[in-house]
Amino acid sequence: MGVEEMNGRGGPVAGGSWTPGKVAEVLGVSPVTLRTWAARYGVGPTLRGEGRHRRYSDADVRKLQHMQRLIDRGIPAREAAAAAFSGADVTIPGVPVDRLAGELEQAADDLEFASIAALLDETLDAIGAAATWAEVLLPILRRLGRRWAGGDVCFESEWALTTEISLALQRYVTRFATVPTERGVLIACCPDERHSLPVEVLRASLLEIGIPALYLGQLVPAETMAGLASKLDPVLVVLWSMSAGTVDVLLCERLQRQEIEVAVAGPGWEGLNVHDAPWVNDLTTALEVAAARFKA
Repeated sequence: MGVEEMNGRGGPVAGGSWTPGKVAEVLGVSPVTLRTWAARYGVGPTLRGEGRHRRYSDADVRKLQHMQRLIDRGIPAREAAAAAFSGADVTIPGVPVDRLAGELEQAADDLEFASIAALLDETLDAIGAAATWAEVLLPILRRLGRRWAGGDVCFESEWALTTEISLALQRYVTRFATVPTERGVLIACCPDERHSLPVEVLRASLLEIGIPALYLGQLVPAETMAGLASKLDPVLVVLWSMSAGTVDVLLCERLQRQEIEVAVAGPGWEGLNVHDAPWVNDLTTALEVAAARFKA
């Protein structure tokens, strides 16, 4: 579920179409302020509804939230609007990583999907996928895990955050062009594995450093995966498993028999020796192994 399905405060928003009243509620400003921003800075709604009514898109809402945070950080409203909506070069005060993490965790607790999306977009733009994962997202996810272990049932918060992380990464990777014929890294979950965020981050991090990478998604059958790998001829397949119960040793061996280089990734593979396939269990090592194979 994304911002087009739930606004986090007042119920569903159809098709990513936001009324001015709902946007004002989400931003915590008056409708008058919203109209003033639209008139002064040209940051009004971009969607046309029925009749003469105009609606805000999901992207409009994320940009308005970015604008509002810039204002909160001391940027004049006109400059904040220019930075959020036109990408103007504005000197923006640095935001400590722990503050970004705190804002994200609070937005997740409040189930404010649009706020989560906007914060993720801002953070990815500012520090990239690898740093966002290591410095912002992992600490939040670990805190949520400790809260859960301590009796705080926060499943909804974790679900909201992980859902929006995946969507934000999809938006982020679209900016990286790759040469279609260039051999790259194929990233795949074992067929029964459903926890995929770490390898989605890996894909974005590889693209950041200029290594073509394709992520196949979840629940891809072994037969399909082997066929894709044979046709795509990647320099490396990264085969991910979060737990021992989802490890597919036979698939790994099959790929190796096809003379495809394989690296096994994730805690599920710990302690297994699959024909000397390297095991990686952190983002830095995975990037190093992939980079070495790409440059070989």
